[in-house]
Amino acid sequence: MEMKNRQVNHARNIWDRAITILPRANQFWYKYTYMEEMLGNVAGARQVFERWMEWEPEEQPWFTYVKFELRYKEFDRVRNIYERLILVHPIIKNWIKYANFEDHNSFSSNARSVYERAIEFFGEDNMDENLFVSFAKFEERQKEFERSRVIYKYALEHIPKEHAQNLFKNYTILEKKYGDREGIEDVIVSKRKFQYEEEVKANPNNYDSWFDYLRLVESDNNEEVIRDVYERAIANVPPTPDKRLWRRYIYLWINYALYEELEAKDMERTRQVYKACIDLIPHKKFTFAKIWLLYAQFEVRQKELQAARKALGFAIGKCPKDKIFKGYIELELQLREFDRCRILYEKFLEFHPENCTTWMKYAELESILGDEVRARALYELAINQAKLDMPEMLWKAYIDFEIEQEEYNRTRDLYHRLLERTQHVKVWISFSQFELSLGTTEAVLECRKIYEKANKSLRHSDEKEERLMLLESWKDFEDEYGDLETQEKIRKEMPKRVKKRRKIETEDGSDAGWEEYYDYIFPTDEANQPSLKLLALAKRWKKDQTDKPKNEEEDEDDQ
Repeated sequence: MEMKNRQVNHARNIWDRAITILPRANQFWYKYTYMEEMLGNVAGARQVFERWMEWEPEEQPWFTYVKFELRYKEFDRVRNIYERLILVHPIIKNWIKYANFEDHNSFSSNARSVYERAIEFFGEDNMDENLFVSFAKFEERQKEFERSRVIYKYALEHIPKEHAQNLFKNYTILEKKYGDREGIEDVIVSKRKFQYEEEVKANPNNYDSWFDYLRLVESDNNEEVIRDVYERAIANVPPTPDKRLWRRYIYLWINYALYEELEAKDMERTRQVYKACIDLIPHKKFTFAKIWLLYAQFEVRQKELQAARKALGFAIGKCPKDKIFKGYIELELQLREFDRCRILYEKFLEFHPENCTTWMKYAELESILGDEVRARALYELAINQAKLDMPEMLWKAYIDFEIEQEEYNRTRDLYHRLLERTQHVKVWISFSQFELSLGTTEAVLECRKIYEKANKSLRHSDEKEERLMLLESWKDFEDEYGDLETQEKIRKEMPKRVKKRRKIETEDGSDAGWEEYYDYIFPTDEANQPSLKLLALAKRWKKDQTDKPKNEEEDEDDQ
């Protein structure tokens, strides 16, 4: 009302009373400053703004004051307002607006100074990605690409990865615009590091993620970082002593040791890694032969044979395993320490006497060394063991050994001893082929005798397929070496294949129907004679039935 009636002083008095009584009512301040500016009283409006700012209002009145001064190009005054604003409201958004003001008005050095002061003000504990993104984009606008790149890298190193998604995105855009191939790869590597960090943080026992992470950091060739990641990885010991859970974990130690030896060239640290791993494994429940052998091989490469032997000896004493014995024996063989090999084989056989492969390897070693007596004695000990895992392989090796020594009488004796234990058809066939391979004048006769004896022995066996296999082998032999009489004889021995039916019963004894199967009828078996007679009668009847219609047709034609 006072303004409408041109009573300016009265209006000022009213506004003064209003802002004095209600200094937090921003609407009065806005109206008062607007009136003074409309009257052209810039100094008076500025004085009102200053009185308002003494109350330290929220942010918007400060920005209104800034816009007021910008309308009159009072940049120094604006700068002063921003300095006071960032003290009253020290939040990152206000610092960025201050820097943008300097940048938009071409005060680049001042803008850079504001960004630097902001980073120093907030320190490493209160970093925010928005401040660094704004700073980096400012440097990019100034064509200072290297500065921008450094800012991004510094921020990525100090800001938690979960709060740096926008940083990654803008850094990638910068490198794609102005960077080379190496720079782009660095950004991608940084992003993948962040992903792996998230994975291992979510599940520290996810060893596959650790392997991928280690493969990534090893490509940077930064020893300190690589060792730090390895130490963090191996610190995640499986929660229970279950070998299934330890299988992947143990390879972290192996890769760590190999890295120290092959890449870092730190042999003492490699030795410490192996020892720490060995100390960690619960050997009373399970062990890993691989780690023992790798440690021993490492010591051999360092020309520390005593240390290697000590490690493997300790392994055999504490947690004997077949692989450890084999690896230790292989090491001594390479060193040509045959006496040590004999001792190890003896220990191995004490630990695992039913292992046929060990007996065979031990005897083979003695054979190579030219001590046939020891080799034969070992074979004799082996075949007399109460329990063997692969006796057929052991007997075959013993027989091959005697054949190689041209001890044919001993070989025959072995076959006879083996046939006393088993009547397997393959033993008979192998025996006959051995006799035939001698090439003597009596070889064919001896071979035929063995076939006849085998056939007689297998007649009482229920395994008809084995007997058929023998007869087929015998038939091949007669076709090549026999005469018409022997060939005819073996043809009469060959069985006939017939289809039969049998009842099927389930586990609980209930009837499950019938099934067809093929059986073999041997003509020389007395029990099969009635069956053969019945079969012959059936065939004759079937032939008569087919011939009868033909005879009737011929009679009709004659009439």
